[in-house]
Amino acid sequence: MPKDTRIALTGATGMVGSALATYLTGRGITVVRIVRESSRVAGNDVVWDPAKGMLDARALENLDAVVHLAGEPIGERWNSAKKAAIQQSRVAGTSLLAKRLAEAASPPRVLVSASAIGIYGDRGDEILTEQSATGSDFLASVGRDWENAAAAARTAGIRVVHPRFGIILSASGGALAKMLPPFRLGAGGKLGRGSQWWSWIALEDVLAGISLLLENHTLDGPVNFVSPNPVMNAEFTQKLGHVLSRPTLASVPEFALRLLFGEMADATLLASQRVLPKRLEDAGFSFQFPDLESALRRVVG
Repeated sequence: MPKDTRIALTGATGMVGSALATYLTGRGITVVRIVRESSRVAGNDVVWDPAKGMLDARALENLDAVVHLAGEPIGERWNSAKKAAIQQSRVAGTSLLAKRLAEAASPPRVLVSASAIGIYGDRGDEILTEQSATGSDFLASVGRDWENAAAAARTAGIRVVHPRFGIILSASGGALAKMLPPFRLGAGGKLGRGSQWWSWIALEDVLAGISLLLENHTLDGPVNFVSPNPVMNAEFTQKLGHVLSRPTLASVPEFALRLLFGEMADATLLASQRVLPKRLEDAGFSFQFPDLESALRRVVG
């Protein structure tokens, strides 16, 4: 991307967003953060409030691209209020952003609007690509609404791409960061039977993949952001213990996970999603960390 490129970014304080902002600015790209009023606003930041429908279309002029990553975290026990927040933070924010971009006098060429592999639901051993049907549970419903909320931008002629993120490996956030403390103490182990497929991706590959989406004008719609080598939870557990030189003899039974996390346990921790990055590979993307052990060694040092 040319150094005079201007890219707006939501979710800039999150795990992926903060890393992406550093990645882009390190390449001489101007990053315009779209932040909430409660955030520390600086420089060329744009303030928005999706719940109030507040976002000035004029502030989105002269952008080359927008990367939309904002959304309520899902990794805690759900109740009705939490589920509503998960849904609304994704759908309302995406809808507002897409409408304002469509209203801009000079809209960006591309909107990279996040999604997730939760859209496929719990699918056992089935191999899933971007052509696979979506699921029927809560997260699948959220995923469909989330992607559909960008319709206004697509209708306005903006290229819209949805990276469907798998488990992103980082020590600074996400599932792995929560797993590391007990594993480092030797108290880690598989979840339930351990036969559920976990589709993962290294954070570095996420950043390079987003860069590809911004530059490759043939990519639109859903693109799976996962390694080409998904593993079962039991293997993930074993590999993490091996990298940390710790035993992984403990295991957490399904009933205990459901007791602790309720519906969220079945939808995330115990769900099986064997997802492949077909469209990334077809576009010639080269993974820096295609296998789990090298990715984990990178993350845990």
